[in-house]
Amino acid sequence: MRAMTKTTVPEVLPVGEEKVEAVRSMFDAIAPRYDLVNRIMTFRLDVRWRRRTVAALGLPAGATVVDLACGTGDLCGELHRQGLTPVGVDLSFGMLASAHTSAPLVHGDALRLAFPARSLDGATCGFALRNVAALPPFFAELARVVRPGGRIALLEVAEPPNPLLRAGHRLYFGKAVPLVGGWLSDPAAYRYLPRSVAYLPPAGVMLGELAAAGFVDVERRLLSAGIAQLVTATRRLDPLPS
Repeated sequence: MRAMTKTTVPEVLPVGEEKVEAVRSMFDAIAPRYDLVNRIMTFRLDVRWRRRTVAALGLPAGATVVDLACGTGDLCGELHRQGLTPVGVDLSFGMLASAHTSAPLVHGDALRLAFPARSLDGATCGFALRNVAALPPFFAELARVVRPGGRIALLEVAEPPNPLLRAGHRLYFGKAVPLVGGWLSDPAAYRYLPRSVAYLPPAGVMLGELAAAGFVDVERRLLSAGIAQLVTATRRLDPLPS
């Protein structure tokens, strides 16, 4: 196993290029034990969530799907198991170096993808919406590379609507996650991750941004009593020529 490095994440949530560099540095640092910490923190629920994310695409066997912010390749592996053809993209070279997938991997920025327009059947993204520099340009890039009629499935954290569950989740996510993550991996990174939820807009705003980018049938489903959310949508068909 590679030796872990430590990172410094600003106490004030960074924006713009400062955020891009902070996210890159943070994920480079936590890559060696990223999968281990994920399994422990979610009690392996993340495995079930990824399975459901891929199934929600509803794409035919062999369809080409890009997994953005692919990390160590968990979603790429699930895409392959369900008969699809994955390709992964991640900003963090450390994550790609720790990947455990046979899918082709690309080191790149999800806001500037090296794919031709309309060249992909679908796209997935797991727990990274809060890590991109901004969501509207990310959604616009998804709309550019996914063919009309193609599908996207975006998995992200959420807060339970039930007040009691929400209070317990905040306590766990805000206290236990940094403690466990700091013990097993990088303390600064796992203090930042719960705070990064503040980057997510209200659900209605996010769904509206997807619709404005060119997606239809935009849906949001809460998973596991609301501690995670799955957003799906279909790339709008081009209008018929007049």
